[in-house]
Amino acid sequence: MQGSADVRAFGALEDGRATRLFTLRAPGIVATVGDYGATLVALEVPDRDGTSGGVVLGFDSVTGYETRTNNPFMGASVGRVANRIAGARFTLDGVEHVLHANEGDNHLHGGRQTSFDRMLWDVVESSADRIVLRHVSPDGDAGYPGTLSVEAEYAVGPSELRITYRASTDARTPVNMTQHAYFNLAGEHGVTITDHVLRVDAATWTPVDAALIPTGETVDVSGGPFDLRDGTVLGKGIAMLGEAGYGDGYDHNLWLGGETGRLREVAELSDPVSGRRMVLASDQPCLQVYTGNRLGRATGRGGVVFPVHGGICLEPQHAPDSVHRPEWPSIVLDPGEEYEHRIAYRFSTTRSS
Repeated sequence: MQGSADVRAFGALEDGRATRLFTLRAPGIVATVGDYGATLVALEVPDRDGTSGGVVLGFDSVTGYETRTNNPFMGASVGRVANRIAGARFTLDGVEHVLHANEGDNHLHGGRQTSFDRMLWDVVESSADRIVLRHVSPDGDAGYPGTLSVEAEYAVGPSELRITYRASTDARTPVNMTQHAYFNLAGEHGVTITDHVLRVDAATWTPVDAALIPTGETVDVSGGPFDLRDGTVLGKGIAMLGEAGYGDGYDHNLWLGGETGRLREVAELSDPVSGRRMVLASDQPCLQVYTGNRLGRATGRGGVVFPVHGGICLEPQHAPDSVHRPEWPSIVLDPGEEYEHRIAYRFSTTRSS
């Protein structure tokens, strides 16, 4: 598609720097990306009646994203390392690296102080259907070794949003990025996702301790709340989790089927009311499923207070705390190598029953 992106102001940061929104369009989809945090701010697709509406939660201005207490990584490009690192430290090549601890004693989603979602990214390219943003994370940033150069590319095609993360480094360092959009296919009106149906191609899951740090086991999903292979109504799955003592919703890692490194369809989310259906394709080994268990405090677009379970995050990535699990696929990036992570969200509608 020729032409330029629709660009508009999104407000100023606390330090006075201006931020912008870039709106990308293709048949059946409109995506809005912010240069603050390389954030997916809004995503619009039609329902079964052809009425277009928002399907990701977000805020009216950049202030909502910059305010720490109000923003649970909404639409964030997460890095350097998504999910949790136990003890906020790891040892690489005999050297211990101490990270920012931002969830108790542990490190979550890049540490929050200089995490990628809190940085103002440079726009490298933009057009009517594509944008590429870049950020350079210096050596020692949040405690990580090496200078890491990162790109986030968003592109739309007919009823599809594609995201590609790329990174290179001048020293060995762990990298495990993801996209943290909160999806609600029913809309942005303060309803929950408990009626949504989620299917995930995963035969095993990762048990965690009370701090949500993996124990190191991988367990068969058969017969329990983590068996999403045939599709589960999320409200039913959340209830099963509670009955089994696993908490008040999903915040767990599933090991995906198929070949890691190849973009393949790994999950499907559908809403019976709107008829919207989203298929997630990923090239990663794992998927973190999070059902917005800590929502209920954030006020979003249009003054809507997001309820608990008001959105679901489907976060393709490597397993949490992989830096402490040499038996799992490595997340360490070497100089001269390129980290690449591809995600695709494919939308369609179903007929009413």
